[in-house]
Amino acid sequence: MAEQETPTPQAPAVALPAWEANPVTPDPRDARQHAQVAELAAAVPDAVLEAVDMAGQVTVLVVTERLLEVFRACREQLGYGFLVDCTAVDWRDRPEGRFDVVWWLHRHAGEQRLRLKVRVADGVEVPSATTSWKTANWMEREVWDMFGIRFAGHPNLERILTWEGFTGHPLRKDFPVEGIDTGAAIYPDIYPPGGGPTKAGGAQ
Repeated sequence: MAEQETPTPQAPAVALPAWEANPVTPDPRDARQHAQVAELAAAVPDAVLEAVDMAGQVTVLVVTERLLEVFRACREQLGYGFLVDCTAVDWRDRPEGRFDVVWWLHRHAGEQRLRLKVRVADGVEVPSATTSWKTANWMEREVWDMFGIRFAGHPNLERILTWEGFTGHPLRKDFPVEGIDTGAAIYPDIYPPGGGPTKAGGAQ
């Protein structure tokens, strides 16, 4: 008599939350009338160029030349005491400025976040946020290292993820995917000109 197979138990059906069952692509909305944008515009008149609300995150494009005023107002008047991050985006072929430089601010009162952004051309310096948030120090060093964007007024703008003497900036769109001659200069007695740290050279 053939043995009967024991049926595999089926997991009970679980209802998906509405956002997962019917996902909706968020649409960017004009946020110039948003309360956080309005208070920034009042604190620094004529500094706000545009504002967008995307998935609940408000991003404000500001005038680069007014950036230090915007930083001071956000920290001292509007209560954004914590700088979450500073980063950049490379829009290589964009005619109105190759790079976006972005700062994420947090205000503990009300648990609100605000994202500031400027558009800058390649080779143009951006004012450093270190005068308002000291934590910008290493963040801006990373942006310099990865994108080649310089921050005017930074106390020590040196590379932080690669080494001094490294050739290029790895997160730029024109950095070759296959890599380049690194031009290492930190171990001239071990590595030949143009060579980088390698296992064969004695370093891990």
